[in-house]
Amino acid sequence: MTVEFEYDALPGRVVFASGALARIADEVDRLGVERVLLVAGHGRMDAHGEQVRTVLGHRCVGWFDEIRVHVPVTLVHKGVAAARSAAADALVCVGGGSATGMAKAIARELALPIVAVPTTYSGSEMTPIWGTTSGRRKQTGQDRVVLPRTVIYDPELTLSMPPGVTGPSGMNALAHCIEALYAPHANPVTSTLAEEGIRALAGGLPEVVAHGDDAEARAAVLYGAYLAGATLAVAGTSVHHKIAHILGGTWDLPHGPLHAILLPHTVAFAAPAVPDAMAAAARALGTTDVPGALFDLLRTLGIPPRLTAIGMPAEAFDQAVDTIVERRPVSPLPVEPGPVAALLRSAFDGVRPKGAGTPATWGRTAPPTD
Repeated sequence: MTVEFEYDALPGRVVFASGALARIADEVDRLGVERVLLVAGHGRMDAHGEQVRTVLGHRCVGWFDEIRVHVPVTLVHKGVAAARSAAADALVCVGGGSATGMAKAIARELALPIVAVPTTYSGSEMTPIWGTTSGRRKQTGQDRVVLPRTVIYDPELTLSMPPGVTGPSGMNALAHCIEALYAPHANPVTSTLAEEGIRALAGGLPEVVAHGDDAEARAAVLYGAYLAGATLAVAGTSVHHKIAHILGGTWDLPHGPLHAILLPHTVAFAAPAVPDAMAAAARALGTTDVPGALFDLLRTLGIPPRLTAIGMPAEAFDQAVDTIVERRPVSPLPVEPGPVAALLRSAFDGVRPKGAGTPATWGRTAPPTD
């Protein structure tokens, strides 16, 4: 067998252990920095920020807490000003993808190193991908300056994540893994990691949604989320993420639920063009119907399957189709009005995708749903 590929391994240190948060001061010291700006929200969902500030002690010279989904440019300006005012020489972000995204946006302006402490399954902490929103348009790009130098994964920090956040966040990570199987820079290394990530996430998510205090299951899912971010960082993104960015940025939709709802339908759209990727996903999921299995998992996790349930206006359907077609996202199949409309109609209506994700079962009719 002849194997040929290119693989750009990304730099960075990962510390994965129960109780690893206690080591954050040592990890900051390893970078040779002294003045840290903490980037984290306040409130019940962001209680870990106080823990981090306590552990950092005198190293923490400020706290920027204006965190919002899709990282509005107006708040980035405030974050940059806060970092400059504190004379910060590093950033520590604590929380989900929005906190990480804000730290990345600040780092992009000031070239500051980041130590990331994820408390959800976003995966953003492993990638050089940044994204900001201005008005109703989301812009994304890649820059290694925003790639965190160190990522601390502590499963204990995810024990208090409620089911309504756990499920969508985990499905977001699953989307990273599945798309990494067919993204533009996919290779045998990333595909192996992605398949392992799918197996860990799909196997553990029902358990952690039902029993959030299961430390072993939480560690397994967090491991899957790490693999999701690591594979996405190298393989890149394709049609699923591009559509999610367009819809999320234009209509200010919640990030995790949006990815979760779209995933079965974007997979059904791409599947005919990427049989090897779907075969890998099928092995990891233990199914012959990848889109259907993803839809069933969505329902098992208690996530509403309709885009309209998370704030997407029903009357915006035609505009959404036109916007996606106009921006021509990277895709294994041509992005044309008819197929895009069919994809979105299924996601708007919350209909289980028909047809399977492997050649042997394409075209079969899915069982009826309620």
